[in-house]
Amino acid sequence: MFELLASFPADPILKLMGEYQADPRAHKIDLGVGVYKNEQGETPVLKAVKIAEERLLASESTKSYVGPAGNVEFNTLLSAELLGQHHSALAANRVKAIQTPGGCGALKALADLVARTKAGATIYVSNPTWANHEAIFSGSGLTVAYYDYYDKTNSQLTFDAMMKDLEQAGAGDLVLVHGCCHNPCGADLSLDQWQEFANLANKNGFTPFIDVAYQGFGANLETDAAGLRLVAEQCNEVLIAASCSKNFGLYRERTGLAMLITQDEAASNRALSQLLAATRANYSMPPSHGASVVAEILSSELRDLWIDELAAMHGRISGLRKALNQALKARGADNFDFIEEQKGMFSFLGLSESQVERLKSEYAIYMVGSSRVNIAGISSANLAYLADSIVAVL
Repeated sequence: MFELLASFPADPILKLMGEYQADPRAHKIDLGVGVYKNEQGETPVLKAVKIAEERLLASESTKSYVGPAGNVEFNTLLSAELLGQHHSALAANRVKAIQTPGGCGALKALADLVARTKAGATIYVSNPTWANHEAIFSGSGLTVAYYDYYDKTNSQLTFDAMMKDLEQAGAGDLVLVHGCCHNPCGADLSLDQWQEFANLANKNGFTPFIDVAYQGFGANLETDAAGLRLVAEQCNEVLIAASCSKNFGLYRERTGLAMLITQDEAASNRALSQLLAATRANYSMPPSHGASVVAEILSSELRDLWIDELAAMHGRISGLRKALNQALKARGADNFDFIEEQKGMFSFLGLSESQVERLKSEYAIYMVGSSRVNIAGISSANLAYLADSIVAVL
């Protein structure tokens, strides 16, 4: 049967990784892969994670299944971290959450739930958005549509165009919004714009679906969750997919959360039963380790250490954004202020594909063809060379 299959096109980022690894030039720079890196170019295990793992190693007494919903303590603690401990939706028992295999698992589980509710439902995603969104949603049988979000030419959010596009979204539709640190453009909604979005959702009847992969990387845990909390406060139904890959550094542990908020407790119980039925037919039960680590951190004094480490990662990224903008200005390139203004690990540089190709072939600087760069791939050692190279291809 498999002889009838055609080869699937290689993922462009994975292809770029292979090219980077094969490049013998010592001065090469990787700005493509979407993981946090420190000054030494490493993706370290957080100290809080290491301590939590040591405690788990000493106390763990079984390797039995964790159950379909996963680690209940993790679900409770991370829900409170996202919504705030005293959020009205939590107090009204309108919130249900399950542990999933990473943020991708959360997106897939919630998409499958939607498909059970309304086959072929339309979900609107931003243009641009994370490359895997469309594959996940279409794979669940949803219809993917796009709304305008970012002007690459002028490097700015196009909120008016976004709201105009979303006027066509109505009851039974979903609208995916990045909770903070938009991937790939780094341009986030202001709190006033979140309010306008919530107003439109209530007026038209569509369901907000919020993807939170970088809480703490934009400003801090509270500020980065402000838009999400506003929508959850004001809208009767909200879906939330959260990832612990970035802010806990648990990339390979596949630690995520799928959360649903409904109009009342009875509806949340019904929806949870369908969500668990969907995951049972997919991966059955989530892995234990990553969620146990997060639960140990959030339930102990390790939370303070984790917040300090998260603040250091945010500070490094923010500092690199400012330093890159200033380095480009010093070389006569005055149109990169947006880099300093945007949030999180990613930004578009606004370069053409031919300029991106020149950076790779002539200067050993690797980035996605759209000129999306991972700011965390920059270091003090390569910053000047990077700025020189960018200016050289302008």
